[in-house]
Amino acid sequence: MTADDRNSDTTTGTPAAGHDPIPHYEIRVKGRLAPRWSAWFDGLTIDTNTADGTTAISGPIVDQSALHGLLQKLRDIGLTLISLTELPSDTPTEPRSSTPGEPLT
Repeated sequence: MTADDRNSDTTTGTPAAGHDPIPHYEIRVKGRLAPRWSAWFDGLTIDTNTADGTTAISGPIVDQSALHGLLQKLRDIGLTLISLTELPSDTPTEPRSSTPGEPLT
């Protein structure tokens, strides 16, 4: 472990000095997923309070390897992927909800 490893903050997405922020993603899947699945998805937020019947899984994902691992978990439990969006760095990790045909803001 290096000094840089000890100084990086992986829980909030706030970078240590000289490091890029941890990207936050929103993944939408078809159907409703119980909030108890959050632990299986490394503590990401699970929002089923959507008008379109989808589930939004959102939060910080440290790198592309972790993102691919998460997508494999979704595949392994048979969930249908609807969308994957990297959220702007100033966007809070609270999931967004929308009604069918209404753009996400």
